[in-house]
Amino acid sequence: MHALFPRACGPSRRFARLAVLLLGLLLTLPVLAAPPVPLLWKVSDADNSVYLLGSFHMLRPGDEVLAAEVEDAFAAADALVFELAPDEATSPTLAAAMLRAALRKRPGTLQDDLGPALWARMQAHAAATGLPLAQLSGVEPWFLGLTLAIGQLQRMGFDPALGLDRQLMQAAASAGKPASGLERAADQIAVLAGMPLATQVQMLDQSLAQAEAGDEAIETMYRTWRRGDAEGLWRLLGEDLRRQYPELYRHINVARNEAWLPQIRQRLERGQGDVLVVVGALHLLGSDGLVERLRAQGYRVERVCRACAGR
Repeated sequence: MHALFPRACGPSRRFARLAVLLLGLLLTLPVLAAPPVPLLWKVSDADNSVYLLGSFHMLRPGDEVLAAEVEDAFAAADALVFELAPDEATSPTLAAAMLRAALRKRPGTLQDDLGPALWARMQAHAAATGLPLAQLSGVEPWFLGLTLAIGQLQRMGFDPALGLDRQLMQAAASAGKPASGLERAADQIAVLAGMPLATQVQMLDQSLAQAEAGDEAIETMYRTWRRGDAEGLWRLLGEDLRRQYPELYRHINVARNEAWLPQIRQRLERGQGDVLVVVGALHLLGSDGLVERLRAQGYRVERVCRACAGR
């Protein structure tokens, strides 16, 4: 202090102390991450537009800052549409309904469903992570796969309450903008519970393989999403899923996209204002994604991304 302020006294000394205190405060404040580069497209016909935004359903503290493009799309939108309506997505009864649907109603055991090799891998993973496999033996394979995937993300610090869709649900409520869903919670649960056993086992195998590979693959997907790299994310997520687990890919991605397309087209054809549609990023990517499907149907489609200009 004496070297910096050799003659400080009176008001000067008080100013010096205040400066040091302010500097210390600034150094302890959290550094906000730059907002993610959005996976955002504008789909237009003659009289209105639908914005399509690819969400990461679970994010980390510091990811709450929205990109300017997303703020602009939100401001332009007269209504928002999510996979589930906000009241269903945030309902405390959703988890209970999913668990009821997951309870085994078929003869045999989970071990029988998985077969010796996959069951042995599942036991090894449970022993390594403390997963209560015995308590989960009465559920269907799809639910165990979902449990593994969500559990890994939560251990890595991801939180569904911070997901991009949840952020925009809260923003819509604060702004008084109407918000609805492309499907009902019962429909979403039925997609999972209605999968053939072989497809459920694919889902569990995919989640377990991801957990066995460690956290780096998820970190890479998360960073790729944050960079707004649509092609890179498709290669990491969509291509692998389609190649290795084709029936799972069809059930959780293609079939749902096909159910959503008529609803999005109806929003465009009504011409009653602009809409912001927020869905998981995979639903927008690749030839099966909503972006290319709408482009193929003759709509004008453009990426909304200021950071993409130099790429």
